[in-house]
Amino acid sequence: MQQTLESLITSAWLAAWDQGDLGALDALMAEGYTRTSKATGATIDLAGLKAEIAAVREAFPDLCTTVDDVVEGEGTVAVFWTSTGTHTREYLGVPATGLTVQTRGSNILVLDAHGRVLRETVTWDGSELLAGLGIRPLRGIAAPPAPEPEEEEGTGPSLDVMKAFNRQFVTGVTVVTTKEGDTPKGLAANAYCSISLEPPLVLVCVQKTSSTYPALFSSSHLGINILGADQRSTVGVFASKSPDKFAEVDWHDGPHGSPLIDGSAASIEAEIQERFQAKTHTVFICRVRHAEVDGAAPMVYKAGHFFDGGQLVEL
Repeated sequence: MQQTLESLITSAWLAAWDQGDLGALDALMAEGYTRTSKATGATIDLAGLKAEIAAVREAFPDLCTTVDDVVEGEGTVAVFWTSTGTHTREYLGVPATGLTVQTRGSNILVLDAHGRVLRETVTWDGSELLAGLGIRPLRGIAAPPAPEPEEEEGTGPSLDVMKAFNRQFVTGVTVVTTKEGDTPKGLAANAYCSISLEPPLVLVCVQKTSSTYPALFSSSHLGINILGADQRSTVGVFASKSPDKFAEVDWHDGPHGSPLIDGSAASIEAEIQERFQAKTHTVFICRVRHAEVDGAAPMVYKAGHFFDGGQLVEL
């Protein structure tokens, strides 16, 4: 009986995850089946499981799974497995990285009187795939969205108030750069800061709608250019949707190929260490590998205006 049950679980598992035969799960699962993630606490039904498998296989089409062990208990079965796949398409909002990842997990199956899986608890969810790629959620993005808690009227700031608050913060202006193949890419950003000097770590936040955003996920390094007070035209170029922004500026390659903009007050090239998903943005944590400091006065930005050394002026 154990061999028969093990064979059934293994064949259905591999047919679904490796071959995309989602119907193979129908004979294995009992009516009312549920699957709960220990990582997030999220619970899905059979339709939800099939949707999850389809999404993973869409993003990792060469997915290959090995069932390492199946251990039967009294009305329960433990399944231990390993999967390997290449991230070639978008997954959970993350553009393709082209990287290969290996992930492991274990599932505890509770069987009904007919030997079908009634409920399942898993140690794994989709965020484990992203973690293997060096991309981590600040909150579990792999879990189904939880309903927002009801708040009493007036207990939180409005969107307009938050925008007004953020506009009062004085920042510099950076251009974040990378390459997509041989094509330089870049965007203007002011969400940059230093994390530490030893080791030299920095972070920059990039909006997911940026045309440069997908290229950053397939890059090992990026450039961060702190613009000088006389580079307002450069800000306009990189804040635009121009298809070839680098045709309008002078630039040179950093040691690892990241575009560094000539005339910047300072430029660094940094190795991407971590990527944290945060709703509309991704936070890139990077270790600085190269730095150039010109010493020119940096551009200063506040509430839609740029400081040119004498007064605040509109862009």
